[in-house]
Amino acid sequence: MYDFTYVKPASLADALKAVGAEDAKAMAGGMTLIPVLKQRLNKPSAVVDLAGVGLAGISTSGEAVVIGAMTTHGAVAASVEVKRAIVGLANLAGMIGDKEVRHRGTIGGSLANNDPAADYPAAVLALGATIKTDKRTISAEEFFQGMFATALQPGEIITSVSFPIPARAAYEKFRNPASRYAIVGVFVANGPAGVRVAVTGAGQGGVFRHKAFEAALAKSWSAKALDGISTPAEGLNSDIHASAEYRAHLIGVMAKRAVAAAG
Repeated sequence: MYDFTYVKPASLADALKAVGAEDAKAMAGGMTLIPVLKQRLNKPSAVVDLAGVGLAGISTSGEAVVIGAMTTHGAVAASVEVKRAIVGLANLAGMIGDKEVRHRGTIGGSLANNDPAADYPAAVLALGATIKTDKRTISAEEFFQGMFATALQPGEIITSVSFPIPARAAYEKFRNPASRYAIVGVFVANGPAGVRVAVTGAGQGGVFRHKAFEAALAKSWSAKALDGISTPAEGLNSDIHASAEYRAHLIGVMAKRAVAAAG
């Protein structure tokens, strides 16, 4: 690990000022940044800890669940409000990593990193969520821009995520047994944004929508509606854990399980 200045601001304004310094890095839960620093893959001038700037919390209205960027996965999984409004989102959070990761990692940090095997991007895209930053509000479609790439500008900080409450939604994933990252994860939703199916862990460009599944489910919301619809292996990841062809098969399996779970 290279030397850096550790900064722990007490307000969002102070955090933005610190993150604006040259080569400074914001840290949410640190689940990605700390290992990167240990391996000397990044050399920031300063690490700005966002833990004390007041961005954690969950609230609901009649139409949406709003989750603060610094809310941990564990808090989302345990939230009575989230379980009542979007149980599939609470279940997703409970599948992330292990207990230690769930009590340190945050939804904002996960989305800002946009790991191609992360879970939250599937929920954000399938539910038609919006990401609020210190500067603007970004739609799910605009936010995700490829593997580890987002619409965030340098120095921009996610403050909250707003999830429209669906009529039904669920998430299923085939997890890596060691890391618990999604080899394939599928989130299905029928809500204000329409019928959506988002896939994580499989695409070379990160999370993506499965338009053929969406069209079939819009006609008939049932696992059987997906029978006979294949997913091309082209453009899917292939590694020591699963080939592109196997991932293509798993997308169908996880999608059917998610539809059944959603009811």
